[in-house]
Amino acid sequence: MSGHRAIDFARLWMLSVSLALVCAARVSAQESPYIVTYDHYLEEPGNLEIEGFWLYGTQREGNPFDAFWVEFEYGVKAWWTTEIYIDGQTTLHDSTLFTGFRWENRFRLLDREHVVNPVLYVEYEQISEADKILKEIEGHDVEADQAPPNSVLASTVDHELEFKLLLSKTWNGWNVAVNPLATKNLSPGEPWEFGYAIGVSRPLRLKASSHSCSLCPENFVVGAEIYGGLGDTEQFGFVDTSHYLAPVMAWNLPSGWTIRFSPGFGLNENSHRVLIRGGLSYEIGEFSDKVSHIFARR
Repeated sequence: MSGHRAIDFARLWMLSVSLALVCAARVSAQESPYIVTYDHYLEEPGNLEIEGFWLYGTQREGNPFDAFWVEFEYGVKAWWTTEIYIDGQTTLHDSTLFTGFRWENRFRLLDREHVVNPVLYVEYEQISEADKILKEIEGHDVEADQAPPNSVLASTVDHELEFKLLLSKTWNGWNVAVNPLATKNLSPGEPWEFGYAIGVSRPLRLKASSHSCSLCPENFVVGAEIYGGLGDTEQFGFVDTSHYLAPVMAWNLPSGWTIRFSPGFGLNENSHRVLIRGGLSYEIGEFSDKVSHIFARR
């Protein structure tokens, strides 16, 4: 597929996501600005959140790329949120392709707010090595891994289990979240890989305005996240790993939309120099009840 057709495909994908979100019922939400890091807040039971994200990355030994993914996040219980990811990417002057799917589950381990609020994260991934959403950096993941042609990378499909411990606390508007992670490729003989993500964020203003407005300071949440790999069981540590620092911003509109933006920068020679991320999300309140009413009418 040519570069122009690949770009058109990515634009069509974003348009499709936007149209799907427009069809959703409106509900107000205050969303985190993080794209890589997770805090301890789960989806409200019965609510469905639809999210579309994109990533633009540069490569010194390969062509720039656009990665894109859709997330469907559903609140099963107050202590359990489940989510499906569908991934794809376009590498300029190469091709556009579907790269796989992920099934994520988050389980709250304690009922009420504590000094630290732990959440267990478990994810199954079936993705090809052409996947470039870089939602987490683990093991010895480095920039050069994405440089080969898509035809070469897509020939290998990985089946992995990923575990994270989401440690998070919000105090006086400030949220601090720490996410250590461990991933196991299910192929025989593959080592455990490790990584981390750390985020800090705060709304521009804590007190809500007396009237609804789009540009009120309390609608903007800003912060930063840092993430990277920590090697594996054969060589744990910072050798041959990549790391990123990224300012983050979320704009929570009164209509229920949330827009995220995050320009990320590599911190060493193994990292992509620039990773620019953006996202658009919408929450459908009481989704399960609305579906039940539709089938009840029938």
